[in-house]
Amino acid sequence: MALKVELRPHERIIVGNCVITNTDQRARLLIDGENVPILRERDILTPETADSPAKLVYLAVQLMYISPDPQSQHGTYFNLVRDIVTAVPSAWPIIESINNNIMNGDLYRALKEARKLISYEDKLREQFEATHPKGGVAAGVSSAA
Repeated sequence: MALKVELRPHERIIVGNCVITNTDQRARLLIDGENVPILRERDILTPETADSPAKLVYLAVQLMYISPDPQSQHGTYFNLVRDIVTAVPSAWPIIESINNNIMNGDLYRALKEARKLISYEDKLREQFEATHPKGGVAAGVSSAA
């Protein structure tokens, strides 16, 4: 069954190890093939945009997904995951799901689970910011230093 993809003008997509850039008009593609990694531009992180621990995990899984040798990223991935679980043990259920998908070879599903880790990290950051407003005592200490 072919995957139907509609691209906006100038949108990019990764198919296998190729980056395809659309022209200045909308385009509709039918992509047929088995086990070919496909990522839309909105789902791609770069080292520059991976600016948090959860996004770095996503980037490592993304590199596994598009790589002909996914195991080459395992060391990086597991080091990142260890650091997250050490800092935030409550993230373990999401990490476990990502791990299971990686070990089963379902890297696309692992990417989807890594998105959940990013959402969880965002939620924790919002909760922290709500309980630790900027401009409080800590801000006064840092500006006095």
